Amino acid sequence: MTGPTAVRVDKWLWSVRVHKTRSQANDACASGRVRVNGEVAKPATKLKIGDRLEVRRRDRTLLLEVVQLLEKRVSAVLAAEAYIDTSPPVPVNDRRQPLFEPVVARRERGAGRPTKRDRRDMEKLRKQYEQGQ
Repeated sequence: MTGPTAVRVDKWLWSVRVHKTRSQANDACASGRVRVNGEVAKPATKLKIGDRLEVRRRDRTLLLEVVQLLEKRVSAVLAAEAYIDTSPPVPVNDRRQPLFEPVVARRERGAGRPTKRDRRDMEKLRKQYEQGQ
């Protein structure tokens, strides 16, 4: 039994578990976050074995090379065999050190909503912090 010679990129991204749903994969392609061999891919772009994908996600960019064409969603073990991942390593988040320090104004518990004056003071602090970096 021979497999397909070409598969839609949105279908392949869904089947190898890059995206949770096919509609998410479709949206990623339609918004230009997926490139096939350096070209922006539409959802119906056909993939062939050996094609290179660049998938931008919120947290990182995945660089994948197609090894196997899949049209249906398979287990995670089989999905991992369908591509070669050449993405840079994910930054490790040590629990003692967050990846970024959010600027948050702290208020006493039960102090109620901030007043207009409090909001202005918080904005002033936030701007000073942003200018310092």
